[in-house]
Amino acid sequence: MSEEEKKEEKIEETQEAGETASPLPDAATDEPPVATDGDAEPAAEGAAEEPAAEESVAEGTTEEPSEEPAAEGTAEEPPAGQESGDQAPAVPDWKDMYARMRADFENFRKRTERDRADLAKFAAADVLKDVLATVDNLARALDGAKDKKDDPFVSGVQLVYDGLLKTLADHGATPLDSMGEPFDANYHEALATLPSPDVPEGNVMTEVKRGWLLNGRLLRAAQVVVSAGKAEG
Repeated sequence: MSEEEKKEEKIEETQEAGETASPLPDAATDEPPVATDGDAEPAAEGAAEEPAAEESVAEGTTEEPSEEPAAEGTAEEPPAGQESGDQAPAVPDWKDMYARMRADFENFRKRTERDRADLAKFAAADVLKDVLATVDNLARALDGAKDKKDDPFVSGVQLVYDGLLKTLADHGATPLDSMGEPFDANYHEALATLPSPDVPEGNVMTEVKRGWLLNGRLLRAAQVVVSAGKAEG
């Protein structure tokens, strides 16, 4: 095949290839697609919702809770035990507390010892009161037998009486002398008031029952008759 025939075949092939290729659309002639009725309605609704959303956002930004200033009387106070300046609580004075506690303990110890000693001193008070009744009877018997001191029976009673007085003294009981003394309501029990030319007014003229003390404390008051002084006329 000659060169001219080869050129003609190439020209024919290029022409056939151009005819078979699809023509490209012209950019100038392209037009935007026309929206249908179904597509237009959602677009309109979206456009309507956007202003409503903007209004709701605007309302949300304008409506903010207003904070009122707290009243002067409702200001928070500092907790108990702290001052306004946030100062630390004062440290207890342990030395002073120890001294006070020790003093209280010493007072308690002394008071306990005193109560214990008083209990020991006056524990027999009830028993001694009962014994005093026997002592009084023996004293009356001896007063009625003054003229019979040599009688052995009277001597025996005297020994019993003296022994009881010694026992009472060993336990701290001592007789109270009231004859001729001024009347004292703390130690005397007045049974009557009678005139007396010899005893001054207000003094004890007769002792009916003898009084007794137990370790300086009244065990039994004396029953006495008080003088009213000289009788008039």
